[in-house]
Amino acid sequence: MKDGFDIICIGAVLWDVIGRSEREMRVGSDVPGRITMIPGGVAMNVAMTLREMGLTPALLSAIGDDPQGAQLVAKATEMGMVTEYIHVSKDQPTDRYMAIEGPGGLVAAVADAHSLEAAGNTILIPITQGPLAKDDVPYEGIIALDGNLTEEVLAEIATSPAFAKADLRVAPASPGKAERLAPLLARPNATLYVNCEEAGLLCGTTFDSAPEAALALSKRGAARVLVTDGSAVACELHQGDLMTQIPPEVCVKRITGAGDTFMAAHLAAEYQGADRALALTAAIGAAAAYVSGEAVA
Repeated sequence: MKDGFDIICIGAVLWDVIGRSEREMRVGSDVPGRITMIPGGVAMNVAMTLREMGLTPALLSAIGDDPQGAQLVAKATEMGMVTEYIHVSKDQPTDRYMAIEGPGGLVAAVADAHSLEAAGNTILIPITQGPLAKDDVPYEGIIALDGNLTEEVLAEIATSPAFAKADLRVAPASPGKAERLAPLLARPNATLYVNCEEAGLLCGTTFDSAPEAALALSKRGAARVLVTDGSAVACELHQGDLMTQIPPEVCVKRITGAGDTFMAAHLAAEYQGADRALALTAAIGAAAAYVSGEAVA
């Protein structure tokens, strides 16, 4: 543990508002179900899974100077996360994410990460200007990055000396934001976690399988990628060496946060010394437990 934490999570820390119903839905449906509001955002979801696995994450994000933001920071602190580096915005509200899920998975979602986007590279100051690191004393630990960050911020991270020695673990947040990761695609110190759709968007095409997607990303310069494809084969490709595994069959009860759980479980396993095969197994198992409802939301 360094500076009181193990891993830095940079990106969205917000409230997830999730509506779930057992009934099939289409445009205009009005159905009974359950609505929950829980801490969310890619950075927060990764951090929560890391805590469940015994690691202490530090959060770099932006929240509003409002009751919702105060509650969120209090909750994160209560869960054992380091929150002192979070930027508090005086003129932006705390971000939110709203999703509707049915028996077949995600029906629709809206991500309101405008406060994070408005904060821009301000949230990076603890690494670019201290106290955690700076250009002439780069950060050398694991950093989980979230595609909710703007293209400009991700491009700065890709070229900043302060991040040059970090082990960057990158997730796109959603297919709609996958193309933002382009500046990090060919970085030798970056590991990308994507699904087939997100890989296709990065490559400007579509893929029939995770291995096909991983090989295409490798040709575009990616040193290391992990690609998932729902219940189909998942894979990891590192410097040309492809490894595949088949997820267990489970009854899907929720989707939102599954990719974040996969990423967090994988990097936690590696942090704790697992080899590539065991780390991939741990990630697939954690994601399966999450979508089946066995893991704590």
